[in-house]
Amino acid sequence: MKYFFLFLSTFAFAQQTKSVDFKYVNGQISINPNNKSIAGAITYCFEVLKPIDTIKIDAQNMTFSEVELNEKKIPFTTNGKELILIYPFQKGKNSVQFTYEAKPKQTMYFVGSEETDNLQIWTQGQGKYTSHWFPSFDDVNEKVIFNMDIVFDSKYQVVSNGILKNKVENNGVIYWSYQMKKPMSSYLLMIAIGKYDRGTQKAKSGIPLEMYINPKDIAKQEPTYRYSKEIFDFLEKEIGVKYPWEIYRQVPVSEFLYAGMENTSTTLFTTRYVVDNIGFEDRSYTNVNAHELAHQWFGDLITAQSGKDHWLQEGFATYYALLAEKEIYGEDYFYSKLYESSMQIKQASKTDTIPVLNAKASSLSFYQKGAWALHVLREGIGEKAFRKAVKNYLKKYAYKNVTTQNFFEEIKKVSNYDLENFSKVWLESSAFNSEIANGLLAKNKAMQVQLEVAKLRNKPLADKYAFFEKTLESDVYFTVKASIVSQLMKEKFEDKKQLLLLALQTQNIQVRQAVASTLQKIPEEFRTDYETLLDDKSYQTQEFALYYLWNSFENKRAEYLAKTKDWVGFNDFNLRILWLSLAISTPEYSANKETVLQELINYSSTNYEATTRQNALEYLINFDVINEAVLKNLVNATTHHMWQFSKFGRENIRVLLKNPEIRTTFQTILPSLNEKEQFQLNRLLKE
Repeated sequence: MKYFFLFLSTFAFAQQTKSVDFKYVNGQISINPNNKSIAGAITYCFEVLKPIDTIKIDAQNMTFSEVELNEKKIPFTTNGKELILIYPFQKGKNSVQFTYEAKPKQTMYFVGSEETDNLQIWTQGQGKYTSHWFPSFDDVNEKVIFNMDIVFDSKYQVVSNGILKNKVENNGVIYWSYQMKKPMSSYLLMIAIGKYDRGTQKAKSGIPLEMYINPKDIAKQEPTYRYSKEIFDFLEKEIGVKYPWEIYRQVPVSEFLYAGMENTSTTLFTTRYVVDNIGFEDRSYTNVNAHELAHQWFGDLITAQSGKDHWLQEGFATYYALLAEKEIYGEDYFYSKLYESSMQIKQASKTDTIPVLNAKASSLSFYQKGAWALHVLREGIGEKAFRKAVKNYLKKYAYKNVTTQNFFEEIKKVSNYDLENFSKVWLESSAFNSEIANGLLAKNKAMQVQLEVAKLRNKPLADKYAFFEKTLESDVYFTVKASIVSQLMKEKFEDKKQLLLLALQTQNIQVRQAVASTLQKIPEEFRTDYETLLDDKSYQTQEFALYYLWNSFENKRAEYLAKTKDWVGFNDFNLRILWLSLAISTPEYSANKETVLQELINYSSTNYEATTRQNALEYLINFDVINEAVLKNLVNATTHHMWQFSKFGRENIRVLLKNPEIRTTFQTILPSLNEKEQFQLNRLLKE
């Protein structure tokens, strides 16, 4: 009881990092995919800087045993969120050992199954969530060297942070030993388990680059990872500081929550970006690839002290990714992306009143406005001075935590730039300074034309027709031409026909795609020209073209379906799902409707990833193809770990429940659902 009193009276959680410095941890863990649990034996080595009577380690819903300090048992307690060590700790070096068990409710995800041979297990600790699967520290200012030993079935690859120091197989399991040499924040700890092939390259600096791929996607490895080495070599040179870790890996994982995550030395990214050569045109991994790699310096090597300074991670990663893409795709691409983000920020600033330097700022502010701020600063002080300041900033605060002021201090050493005004305009104000932005954009000739096009948005077509015609016939960058097409959407067809023909004649995939997406009802006189879009090497363009042609010309539906019957599309089967939906809804098309229906319903089932399932469910509901199997798959969506998909499931069930017949069907299937599904459906039925 006396120890509990000490805990209540003297412990201040925020002060722990000032009193205790955790140096490194050795974790030995095993994962059970059958009951989705994890168990481990952990040893933390730490130094007490000044006497303290309670130390806490964040641990969500875990059970502990065999807790020892320097090999002697000590009192401890847990509150569901922390392991609390209760002892009169004195200055000096110590080690604490314990075992733990957990069934993570989040952060560690079990996808697929061994039975269907698509099991994957991966973690996502962004922010402060690693403590759901590994006893660690939600405070990003506590940086630790992590060494992980992981035991798992020998049929699978296991990936974690750092160098693979040892790999031993015994009785059908493999003991994987990963080691780090430098400290990092706990949210960057990761594990990924699955069946993978691995491609390898070596950077100019000698850093090994490992690129993982599912064996079934081996033909997509090159387009998926295209430019990876070029990006790595460019960023090392541009940043001026050697890549801070010993190896760099990239691993695609199913049902990932975000585009990518910059875990130290090992980026995880969504399988959405696993593409073939055609898919690369619409869904290139290049930007995410460069963004997550840039984080290895900005976020992993140096980490923002608090959410207020989050732009130091996301703004930098966004800007350096753009610089890498500029190296690959050219200056016009670089400026077109800056223009695109300026339009997004300007529009959002009408309602978004939270500035960049605020922990509650939007992602658009942290990422895009943060990147714009850096571009303004780089242009203002010059590239040479900017590079020098960034290099000094990274070296001075390597493996530490930083604030915006720390960065500004390094800028002041190389320039007399007015940082106070810069901060007020770009970091402390929610407004977007279009005048400054447009002035910088106008340094690029293509953007000069783009800005002229933008000024004409509200002008009558007759007043801008000649300019649009001249621009479409020029060799100006394609994004300018695509923006012209977008301005034509509401114009009468006879007034814009010749401009659309000019857009098609550019033979540029993106400009032609703009025509495909903006002309939703196709006149007969334009049909033949529009039909050429079906042959474009773009899955996105083909999806637009097939749907709008089918919708516009009932007498040619069977012909379009016959032409496209073998289409598949991206790895989320976008074209196949569309084709199946249209085939079901076309009575005159000679296909086995029952077989087609079963295939479409299957795409909405747990056999596929959430993006595929949602796409299939949307078509099934929109085309009013609803039966018990569809409704069961929709209810299952509400239990998914991806909030967007679970929200989609709930919202559609609410709408369908307004139909008395469908409500009765939902009630009929209720007893056949599992516990989680029953809970979700019952809640919706009672609303």
